[in-house]
Amino acid sequence: MKNKAEVKMEFMAKMSLLKNILIVLFFIGVVSGCKDDGTSPVGDSPQEITKSPKRGIAFDLVSEADFATISKGISWYYNWGTSYNSKAPANFNKTYGIDFIPMLWGGNTSANDMAIVKSIILSRPEIKYLLVMNEPNLTDQANRTPAQAANDWLKYEQVINELKAQGREISLVGPAMTWGTMPNLSNPAKWLDIFISEYKSANGGREPKIDYLAFHWYDYGLSDQLDRLKKYNKKIWVTEMANWNQQINSYAKQIEQMKQMVAICESRDDVFRYAWFYGRGASPDNHFTYLFTSREGELSDLGKTYITLPFNKN
Repeated sequence: MKNKAEVKMEFMAKMSLLKNILIVLFFIGVVSGCKDDGTSPVGDSPQEITKSPKRGIAFDLVSEADFATISKGISWYYNWGTSYNSKAPANFNKTYGIDFIPMLWGGNTSANDMAIVKSIILSRPEIKYLLVMNEPNLTDQANRTPAQAANDWLKYEQVINELKAQGREISLVGPAMTWGTMPNLSNPAKWLDIFISEYKSANGGREPKIDYLAFHWYDYGLSDQLDRLKKYNKKIWVTEMANWNQQINSYAKQIEQMKQMVAICESRDDVFRYAWFYGRGASPDNHFTYLFTSREGELSDLGKTYITLPFNKN
């Protein structure tokens, strides 16, 4: 029988061997976790943000070439529809880092549109938002009185609640307001005030579900317009912006306006996201706002500026 000293010596020898094995395994792990270029193992530091999480485009992206080019500087897009274009490349979100945000554009939303938008959201786990009601106080857009919109809002909330029942938490973004053409309701704040009041009156004092407000602007003075919306205590999506003032008569002048508008949106904590209008359209570009040329995958000088402007990484 081994005495205590022998047992202790044998134990210490085994521990020494185990320690050496662990040291070897540790260094193997460190070496295998490092890249050949000497960078830290994945997970040691947050992934660098290379483009603005806020910046997007209001345009129906379709071609692979357009996605590839614009993806260097935008993180999301929408096309005013319930679904992305069927010709868009598969897995555009993973390939290009661009989210699609669906929209229920008008009032009196059909059961079919509600079903489509729910299907799209359920099929794409990256979608977290639903845009609704495009410019209700413009008679050639959604064209909804505050009372009509209060009734419409119940359908939007129904969509959100049905998605929640299926495990998806989706934020409601809208209505998308601007200065309109509806008699006595051109002022977006006046329309909103009456809409909220109408909704509360019809629903036992309950506030409408508005997770974010949306706003469109095509002139000078974006900051002043956003300041007018502060009273609602909502973060804002500027889902259409450019400067269509008649003084903007060249791409060079539009570029200067773009720089100012983007800087405003990037610097303000109350702006959650923003989208430039437009990608590509009929020729000539009378408002000097197209980000693409007529060739797929080719950016205009305005587009080149948009994807390279500074952004807030915080």
